[in-house]
Amino acid sequence: MAITSANQLELLQTAEAVAREKMIDPVLVVEAMEESLARAAKSRYGAEMDIRVTIDRKTGRAAFTRVRTVVEDEELENYQAELTVEQARQYLEDPAVGDQFVEEIPPVDMGRIAAQSAKQVILQKVREAERDRQYEEFKDRAGTIINGQVKREEYGNVIVDVGRGEAILRRNEKIGRESYRPNDRIRCYIKEVRRETRGPQIFLSRTDPQFMAELFKMEVPEIYEGVIEIKSVARDPGSRAKIAVITNDHSIDPVGACVGMRGSRVQAVVNELQGEKIDIIPWNDDQPTFLVNALQPAEVSKVVLDEEAERIEVVVPEEQLSLAIGRRGQNVRLASQLTGLDIDIMTEAEESARRQKEFEERTQLFIAALDLDEFFAQLLVSEGFTNLEEVAYVELEELLVIDGVDESTAEELQTRAREHLEEQARKALERARELGAEDSLINFEGLTPHMVQVLAEDGIKTLDDFATCADWELAGGWTTVDGERVKDDGLLEPFDVSLQEAQNFVMTARITLGWVDPDDLVQDAEGEDEGEAETDSETAS
Repeated sequence: MAITSANQLELLQTAEAVAREKMIDPVLVVEAMEESLARAAKSRYGAEMDIRVTIDRKTGRAAFTRVRTVVEDEELENYQAELTVEQARQYLEDPAVGDQFVEEIPPVDMGRIAAQSAKQVILQKVREAERDRQYEEFKDRAGTIINGQVKREEYGNVIVDVGRGEAILRRNEKIGRESYRPNDRIRCYIKEVRRETRGPQIFLSRTDPQFMAELFKMEVPEIYEGVIEIKSVARDPGSRAKIAVITNDHSIDPVGACVGMRGSRVQAVVNELQGEKIDIIPWNDDQPTFLVNALQPAEVSKVVLDEEAERIEVVVPEEQLSLAIGRRGQNVRLASQLTGLDIDIMTEAEESARRQKEFEERTQLFIAALDLDEFFAQLLVSEGFTNLEEVAYVELEELLVIDGVDESTAEELQTRAREHLEEQARKALERARELGAEDSLINFEGLTPHMVQVLAEDGIKTLDDFATCADWELAGGWTTVDGERVKDDGLLEPFDVSLQEAQNFVMTARITLGWVDPDDLVQDAEGEDEGEAETDSETAS
């Protein structure tokens, strides 16, 4: 089929129709047609030729041209699409490398196979353009709520019509035992939009904590306007949730605003979430205070925070324990997610028993190590002394404030404590040597004999062994496994070695062994500082 004047305008009309149907730019359809015609022409004239087709956007006339590029003599490879400078002089005046000779060629007479091939090219290009349009439309909508219509359900996954495309609500992103029928209306949170070969993949969720946050933004004007801020959300989808809110406007009650008149606002969210019970909690920058709020409706007697370990101990009355923990641990689990802290809950009786046990252990330590009677040892513990190092190296004046302790008694206490510590260090060193610890590790600055003994017992006997350790292996840390924070015990953790100190230990060992050049570390640090400075200046500008 040759392209004649009779069907030239049909090209443009077809392009317009396809563009309207697929909601894409008509220019993309015309470009696809040009490419398909060029491919058909190559099959007629030769695949090695550089043939290009241009369709006039007004008349629909398709112009077929053959392009040959001028190249150096030694670079000539394709005789159908390239010319040497000498050959180009037949067609061009004063040709130079890079010039192109363009000549028009007759339109092709498209046979059935060529026409089918051209159709496939056009369809492929149109599909690609449609996929790009869908991705561009939805990529910036990730993190928002969308309304759709259920098309079908496949193996528990719901396929949702979202207007100009399809999205998927996986079965693990549905609330409880939700089920949908075709044509049901559904409201979801756009969790992720991915560009894939088969087209953009839009993943929806109804269990994501941010879905609830976005619902509140829709129901509470103060949140939408930024007067009230949602600081944190924790959910047990379909069962219970906690949301923390704060406002800088002291004339507004953030909790009351989210609840609404007679609970109208929060009830609208609850209805959308299949009856999920929601606790709205005032945010507080003071973590213990915020945790007390988060554990509502349970009452808390005392809170002890360990900031370094990101753990917190909560003491509650006996009758409040089950309420604080919640059914199957739900209340404390949600409070932990909301605050980002690991929470240990104990009753007042359990805390008292633990404190009594610690008191007795420290008392026995002082009795055995310092050869004291029980009363005097208890007196030291009552004054806040927890270990022998504190007694041995504290300022003398701190011992003199204890009733019945004069200067000579204080000096005797310190002498006994130091002698005991020195004896323990000597035994630890002997044990470390027996285990094979080398002088390179024993003499490493910062490691005590007890530390060396612990390292040797774990098979770390040389400075080379020590230098290969990771900082968390020495100082311990926390990792998240299946959403739960798990404690990693460090070898030197009992000696209160922090993560930063462990990093310094390991890096110093590597520098000592020559594995790391300290000048490189300085340059890296300077580079990071410069990068931060540039970022700050860009932000300021």
